Amino acid sequence: MRAWVLAEQNHHSLRNERWEVVVLPFGATEPHNLHMPYGTDNFQVEEIGERACARAYQAGAGVLLLPTIPYGVNTNHLRVAGGLACSVTPTTLIRLVADLVDSMERQGIRKMVLLNGHGGNELKPLMRELHHHTKVHLFLCDWYRMAADRYPAIFKEPGEHADEVETSLGLAYFPELLVPEQADAGAAQPTRFDAINRGWVSITRPWHLATTNTGMGNPAAASADKGRKLMDVLVERLGDFLVDLAGAEVDERFPY
Repeated sequence: MRAWVLAEQNHHSLRNERWEVVVLPFGATEPHNLHMPYGTDNFQVEEIGERACARAYQAGAGVLLLPTIPYGVNTNHLRVAGGLACSVTPTTLIRLVADLVDSMERQGIRKMVLLNGHGGNELKPLMRELHHHTKVHLFLCDWYRMAADRYPAIFKEPGEHADEVETSLGLAYFPELLVPEQADAGAAQPTRFDAINRGWVSITRPWHLATTNTGMGNPAAASADKGRKLMDVLVERLGDFLVDLAGAEVDERFPY
């Protein structure tokens, strides 16, 4: 049993334990091009969370990894031909997380990291809503933003969804579930509006129109070695943050 993974513990082990930080991973269940499994977001965020919490725990931090929420906001995937997206609405996700935050507060937890692995999960509104209604300090980490500065040194052509980045992580950590030779090239379709294509205006993209087979970004250059290099960066950065967070005193000026 790994002492930092809640799902692997029993009450005998936990009943006298106290934690400084809990980490709640968020995933999604959705198609990832033609070559990756529907659980990609869950597998990735769990691997990152487990490894980062292990690093922090072994450095003496009181951290605990909660079970991953496997359903995300996929409402723009629902018209993908032949696709099965297990979607919840933003309101449902926010309500669920608010309940979990409340349960953590009742058990004395004061620091909680929301570790997000799916772009459709917009969690900032929740944090703003709860800011003055909970004693739990919330920290949001979208893992795919955490090492973006290192992408040029690792990847040839990073994209957005089932791309070189995600495929590299898959090849490194769940290769038995990938079929690389089936991959679509992942070319995204532009809209008819230049302002949207340039990012000046945003929309909720209908995935059945924006993609051919749900991929955004060419996965052809992916490799397991690239996935491991990225994981090293993610685990070091998140793990060290968890150590710092666990050791920080919660006073009236926290986190400043």
